[in-house]
Amino acid sequence: MSATDPGSEPSLGVDTSEDTLRRLREAFNTGRTRPAEFRTAQLQGLGRFLQDNKQLLQDALTKDLGKSTLESDISEIILCQNEVDLALKNLQHWMKDESVSTNLLTKLSSAFIRKEPFGLVLIIAPWNYPLNLMILPLVGAIAAGNCVVLKPSEVSKNTEKVLAELLPQYLDQSCFAVVLGGPEETGQLLTHRFDYIFFTGSPRVGKIVMAAAAKHLTPITLELGGKNPCFVDDNCDPQTVANRVAWFRYFNAGQTCVAPDYILCSQEMQEQLVPALQNAITRFYGDNPQTSPDLGRIINQKHFKRLQGLLGCGRVAIGGQSDEGERYIAPTVLVDVQESEPVMQEEIFGPILPLVTVRSLDEAIDFINQREKPLALYAFSNNDQVVNQMLERTSSGGFGGNDGFLYLTLPTLPLGGVGNSGIGRYHGKFSFDTFSHQRACLLRSPGMEKLNDLRYPPYGPWNQKLLSWAMGSQSCILL
Repeated sequence: MSATDPGSEPSLGVDTSEDTLRRLREAFNTGRTRPAEFRTAQLQGLGRFLQDNKQLLQDALTKDLGKSTLESDISEIILCQNEVDLALKNLQHWMKDESVSTNLLTKLSSAFIRKEPFGLVLIIAPWNYPLNLMILPLVGAIAAGNCVVLKPSEVSKNTEKVLAELLPQYLDQSCFAVVLGGPEETGQLLTHRFDYIFFTGSPRVGKIVMAAAAKHLTPITLELGGKNPCFVDDNCDPQTVANRVAWFRYFNAGQTCVAPDYILCSQEMQEQLVPALQNAITRFYGDNPQTSPDLGRIINQKHFKRLQGLLGCGRVAIGGQSDEGERYIAPTVLVDVQESEPVMQEEIFGPILPLVTVRSLDEAIDFINQREKPLALYAFSNNDQVVNQMLERTSSGGFGGNDGFLYLTLPTLPLGGVGNSGIGRYHGKFSFDTFSHQRACLLRSPGMEKLNDLRYPPYGPWNQKLLSWAMGSQSCILL
């Protein structure tokens, strides 16, 4: 998710002192975070934070991104609360040792997987969904029994302020800390040794974080982004497609890591899709979208200027207006876009949607496969075979057939990229698993030593034959 912006000054100081990290690590080493009762209490505290400060969080998100109350609720607060509730409901089950099958050689032993916390975890969140993308991984880290350092984005400064000032009041401060600052302070933070790092941001900054983690061989999750394709087949209803695409493209003013970055369609479909998109935009945001309370704003002047520059690519078919004072970019559709233009060379991360024409499904698939693997990929068609072909012949972090990013509302599905769009996954139990070390355990009786003579030297043909049989897959005892 390309939302980590290195171009902002820190709004509130930063405490990355050795003392803070030492305090958290010492708390972890005492075993304080391991009991289910402690984890439950912290998750409950997190739930209270969301409930008690709902209005403050909504106001902060409006100030930062111009989010409507509905957008803040459905994409931030409700998803966070659902994640907390799911973890509380399933925590005991998730924490249980997982028994596994044995072979004849280990038949009298107990074999299981224990889910252990890594230790001291660092979570670095971006600005585009500054609550969601901080709290959701935090839920998994708490449920797994870790101590956590939280680094909210300094770019979404109003949400950062609420998180920094209020969240620590709801958590055990010997085990959790919020640190603040800009790129320089984050760089300093990354020089310290952590037991796990979870980063959400751009591939460029993700490489910096990964390099820092490599110095300590620290395991890492990278939730990144990229240019998400959206294929529209000729065999579909243009207005239905336009409704769905416009909603999830212009949601949060296009500043969503899984939003469609461009459309691939035939010239004939483009001619039908442009008026359908215009119809959808007008119905959603009115004749003058700038006055709509449901259309967000660009996060800051730097990103506004970047997006304003992209408006010169191709030809503006819809929108194209901008207002620097309000950081407003109109919902825009571009046509006649060339592959070499900047709008097709970088993740847009704004309310601009280029349409690129292709002659066939095969050409669309080739176009996609010649580029980095995206975080999300979408296909629209009345023909299930077309959607399935797109699914089977491409690779992406997530896939949507005939709809957008509604799959993010399902904690039963993971969010994560592949290749350039990320490493690892989370949401629901996937978050718990991400922040847990899967420890292989075998417990054997100290007695019955005579049975072990078989494996001790000197070896003979009989030992070899019997051991091979006892270890073979045909001897596995399934549970």
